[in-house]
Parts: sequence; structure tokens; C-alpha cells
Amino acid sequence: MTPPKDTKQKPAPRSRPSGVSWRSADILRAASIVAGLLIILKLLWFANEIVIVAFLGTLFGIAVASGVDRLARYKVPRGIGAATVVITFLLILYTLGSFVAPTIAQQGHELRQRLPDAVERAEKWMNERNPALMSSLLGADSSATPAAEQVTTTTTTVTASTSDSTAPAHAGPSFALRENLGKKLVGSAHYLFPFLTSTVEMVAGLLLILMMSLYIGADPDTYRNGILHLFPKRKRARIGEVLSTMAGQLRKWLVTQLIAMLVIGVVSTIALLLLGVKAPFALGIIAALLEFVPTFGPVLSAVPAMAMGFLDSPEKALYVGLAYLVIQQLEGHLLIPMLMKGGMDLPPVLTIVTQGLMALLFGFLGLMIAVPLLAAVMVPIKMLYVEDALGDEIGVEDDPDEGPLRDG
Repeated sequence: MTPPKDTKQKPAPRSRPSGVSWRSADILRAASIVAGLLIILKLLWFANEIVIVAFLGTLFGIAVASGVDRLARYKVPRGIGAATVVITFLLILYTLGSFVAPTIAQQGHELRQRLPDAVERAEKWMNERNPALMSSLLGADSSATPAAEQVTTTTTTVTASTSDSTAPAHAGPSFALRENLGKKLVGSAHYLFPFLTSTVEMVAGLLLILMMSLYIGADPDTYRNGILHLFPKRKRARIGEVLSTMAGQLRKWLVTQLIAMLVIGVVSTIALLLLGVKAPFALGIIAALLEFVPTFGPVLSAVPAMAMGFLDSPEKALYVGLAYLVIQQLEGHLLIPMLMKGGMDLPPVLTIVTQGLMALLFGFLGLMIAVPLLAAVMVPIKMLYVEDALGDEIGVEDDPDEGPLRDG
């Protein structure tokens, strides 16, 4: 007689849910990716000036390639077309510079000589209306104002009673403010313009940008195909669309900025001439150059113009500030929308944060490329992540008919 079978089933051994545990190969792969990204970021940080110069060379190369495309319609070889575009641009700059260089040099010298007087007059005007504000500008603690005044009075009395010829002629608040502002301006110049500390580095950077723009403009397909070969074949069509859109965005931004620089420079010079401000052409050149830096550039360009207005009267400085404000409002609401035809759809807060971060990390060069770099980065985020990965349909402006990175 066989014993009865035990019908009670033993519980099956627990198995780990799929996807929870990582295999050794997965851990090694993830560690390799993280290490590779860290190495790349470290290299980019170490050679950040070269990276920024390379980005500027690519930016101008895309613009050169757009002109070469138009010359190619008339059977002009791309190499000759690229050289023609660059040389023509340099000749235009040289011609304009030869006409206005004497005036700019004279007014630039006048600006350097008269700007300290303008700052002093502005300081006196502000000191008459708000002494506490001037005390803070001089670096004095507001709680120690009475003591500071006592020390200043005592020092003035002792200085007046002595016959030391080496004492400064302006030992009062005006001299202190000018000295303080001078030190801060020198420190800011070394921080914002580190590439100007060496003429060799500046010339080498400009030559590198020029050569890159020539090569990219002459043969953009080589670099486009090289990027596409980094991706699987099934993804290359989409990556090509992303590259075309990025090129269109960068080209549109650069052309818009160059036109805006010309318009703002001319309009600012005319406004300063009408207001009777000294050194109008030099101040107009400053306004045109700083227009290349959105958001912060127009504000910086208004400071020396308003300071020069103080040479005549505070009212004139106010009129100069209002003129700059009206010009910038017309530019932002009329000129730029007409040139951009829809814009790049960059959130203003994100743009300002990006500019501040790039300026903090890389100085003036970082501030200069912040907006085009943000525009270029936003394109793959929108097209590859938001549209392809998340499935949300968003419009990205593109110029498929123009540009060096077109499909086909």
C-alpha cells in the first residue's frame, strides 16, 4: 500500500524582480560612461578658452557658408567663395575704419580724459542729494558715519596746516570715489577681458576664428558627415534635421545681431549728436559693440554715455538715459521681431541665468556666447527629448532652404 502523497506544495523560491538588480557588466558600463563624461568635462574646463574660440569659429563659419551657398549658385567654387566672403567682410571693416578712425581716436582720447571729471560731477550731484549713498560707495560703514566725518574733518585740518607738497590735491570724497572706482574698473577689466592681457593670445584667437570660419564655410559637409557617423544609421536622418535646425538658429541669431549692432550704433550716435553729448561717435561705437551681448550689453553701454552727459548737467544725463531706454525698447519690440521672424523662443529668465553663469565661469567671452550657445543646446533638447522621447509636439523654427547643414 503506497503512502498518501503530500498535496501541500512547497512555496517557490523568491526571484528578484527584473530590472532591480544590476549585473556586473551594467555596473561597469555605467561607471565607464560617468568616468568618460567627467573626463570630457574636465578637459572642456581646462581648455575652455579654446572651446569658446572654436564655438565662435563655428558660429561665423555657418554665416560664411550661407554666403558661399549663394555664390555657388553662380558656379563659384566653394573654396574661392569662402575666401571671397571673408576678404570682402574684412575690406568693408577696413574701409569703414579708415574713414572714422581719426574721429574715433580723437573722441576716444577725449572720453578717457573727460570720463573721470564726469564721474566726479555725478558724485557731487549724488552727494548733495543722498550723502548716505555716497558713504556706501566710498566703502564706509553707515553706523560709523559720525566718526568718519570727524576723522575726515581732522585730516582736512591737518592737511591744510601742513606744507607737504606730495599730498594729493583732491584728498576729499571726490578723490576717494574716483580712486575706488578706478580700482574696481581695473579689476573688472582684468576679470571680464582676460584675453586682452596678452596681445599674442588675442591675435592668435582671432586668426583661429578666421581660419575655422574659412574651412567650415568652404566644406561644411565634411564636418556634418563626421558628426552623423557618430550615430547609428537609423538615427542619422533625425540627427541631420537637428543639425540643420541648429545651423538655422545660429545663423539667424548672428545675422540679427550684426544688423542690430549697426542700427543701434548709428541711432545712438545720432541721438547723442542731437543731445550735444561729447564724444558721440566713440560712445556710438561702444553701444554697437556691446549690442552683441544681449540684455547686459545695452545697460553697460548707457553708463559711459550718461556719465558724459553729467559734464553739462544732470538733466542732460537723464535725457541720455531716456534716449537709450527708448532706443532699446524700439529695438526689442520692433527691430528684433522683424529680423528674427518668430524668434528663437528662449525663456527670458533662462537666458539671464545662462548669461550670468557663463559670465561668472568664463568672463566676458562666456557672456558673449551665452545666448547662441543656449539657442544651440535648446534645439536637441526640444527635438530629441521633448518631441521624440516625451511625444509632445512643439514647433522649432528652421531655415531648411538655407545654410550649410541642410539635409541631402
